[in-house]
Amino acid sequence: MNVSKSYPRCWLVAGIMVPGILCAQPQSATEIIRRSENIMRGTTQTGSYSLIIERPDWQRTIVFESWSVGQDRVFILVREPAKERGVAFLKIDREMWQYIPRINRIIKIPPSMMMQSWMGSGFTNDDLVRESSLAEDYHHTLSGSDVLDGDNAFQIMLTPEPETPVAWNRMLYWVRQSDYMPLRAEYYNERGDRVRAITYSDIRDVDGRTMPTRIELVEDRWPDRKTIMQVQVLILDRPVDPSIFTQSNLRRSR
Repeated sequence: MNVSKSYPRCWLVAGIMVPGILCAQPQSATEIIRRSENIMRGTTQTGSYSLIIERPDWQRTIVFESWSVGQDRVFILVREPAKERGVAFLKIDREMWQYIPRINRIIKIPPSMMMQSWMGSGFTNDDLVRESSLAEDYHHTLSGSDVLDGDNAFQIMLTPEPETPVAWNRMLYWVRQSDYMPLRAEYYNERGDRVRAITYSDIRDVDGRTMPTRIELVEDRWPDRKTIMQVQVLILDRPVDPSIFTQSNLRRSR
């Protein structure tokens, strides 16, 4: 990773930053983050995913489906493995519930548990239901440019907005200059220690939109472990049945 602490040389072609001549006015860091975040989101989403949890001596795969409307409504249903089939999660606004079929119970997930591991993976409940918004919940500073795997990238520092209940004290985020594609994110705690890193790769067309389809997470305390989320199917910006986002559907969905 080669780091240059100067702003990238670029020009605008059809609204896209292209390496080349020095821009008169660099884009705001907030606009870059907003465009990058929007690549990964639609007004609505329906998708199927595989989540691979890799450990030194074993590997486990979870297959799940997800439906969402913006950030306010999310429903997740586990399909595999068989022993966890029917486990479901519902988020409405800032409230979240989980249904556990083997005990036939719906439990409320309090805000204090949003940073807990999701299904034993490196991802958290917050990651899966997208409680936090990079564009809305953080202040953004364009800290320089970088080169990741041959791609010129903006390097942006994110710090929480005052009174915003987010988990991370600081984030570093890399966005490809040519098309705002997210490439990497690093997460830091209140002591300034890096806790985890996420890389975005396997960039391809999904339902008419180009986006990363492989998201790999490694936690610093366990560098020999990783969690990989792979997009299998994704449908964007199509109507989603409102009845999906109900507590009664948590039990019905199994």
